[in-house]
Amino acid sequence: MPSVNSKVTDVGTHNKAVKTLRWRDGRLEMIDQRVLPATFAYLPYTSAAETAEGIRDMVVRGAPAIGCAAAYGVALEALRLRSATPVDFTAGMEQAFAMLAASRPTAVNLFWALKRMRAVWETVRDQPVAVIAKRLLAEAHEVSAEDIRINRAMGAFGAALLADGARVLTHCNAGALATAGHGTALGVFRSAVEAGKKISVIADETRPFLQGARLTAWEMVQEQIPVTLITDNMAGFMMSKGEIDAVVVGTDRVAANGDVANKIGTYMVAVLAQRHAIPFYVACPLSTIDLSIPDGSAIPIEERAPEEVTGFRDCQWAAQGVRVRNPAFDVTPAELVSGLITEKGVVLAPDREKLAALFR
Repeated sequence: MPSVNSKVTDVGTHNKAVKTLRWRDGRLEMIDQRVLPATFAYLPYTSAAETAEGIRDMVVRGAPAIGCAAAYGVALEALRLRSATPVDFTAGMEQAFAMLAASRPTAVNLFWALKRMRAVWETVRDQPVAVIAKRLLAEAHEVSAEDIRINRAMGAFGAALLADGARVLTHCNAGALATAGHGTALGVFRSAVEAGKKISVIADETRPFLQGARLTAWEMVQEQIPVTLITDNMAGFMMSKGEIDAVVVGTDRVAANGDVANKIGTYMVAVLAQRHAIPFYVACPLSTIDLSIPDGSAIPIEERAPEEVTGFRDCQWAAQGVRVRNPAFDVTPAELVSGLITEKGVVLAPDREKLAALFR
């Protein structure tokens, strides 16, 4: 992966719409989300191997952003191999697809993007290598542009669900940083504000990687959308006091029956929301719905390093030698989901039949 010494600092981006991934000077650049909000910098990527490491190490995270990064990873490898023989190009590309597919298991957008890029490759496989590389790069650009269009469509549908003055809880980061731009859950908030609604956001800190504290709060502060940060174990108290009107989260994979996999802790929020009769919405593009997975029990759950739980950066707070579990995601059953916010509209009380109808 690119070293810290190769980072591209871009302080000016603080005052513009967040662009998680960008193409500059023949390479992919991604915001290093591991060091936000203390440091704002882009890291450059020039191969599939580097991109896969960036995904695995959470330089980039969020299902849609991971999908976009994977598409660019394929294109980068094609460009890197554009002078190779057809045989060597094919072997190198197959290795690239395998490396990228192994980077993170839960986010289905990763596999959706790789499948899409492979389909494009198949249509131009008989062309010169340089032509193939150019076509794959064009497709990666389209994956990114399409993600923003989809997010804006979801944002408009989701904004209609929120009343003026609504206080909305979100868990993890499903904003511009988790997508190519605008965001899924945070895109709903942005669209509501653009529509003139005065909403306020309550952000769970989202242990152990602190995506809510470091990323969601940062995005909202940058755009001057009122935001209050709470620890993960405060949500129930806030709900019991009538201080939360709705919950909107993102997702990394939705099973065919409507079960939702999202950042660890989401299931607890959904249970609390049901207990307090608070609507619980999930913003997700169709690319995040996996009809090949019958229900949530079949969704692979990534387990991450124990160091993410025992401390943060240079601070160690847990006892040396303690055993650690660190599942990165949990599954919220469909019966706890009030509605899925998609680019085709809102699916209330999602079930197998309603999700299947989205793809007809």
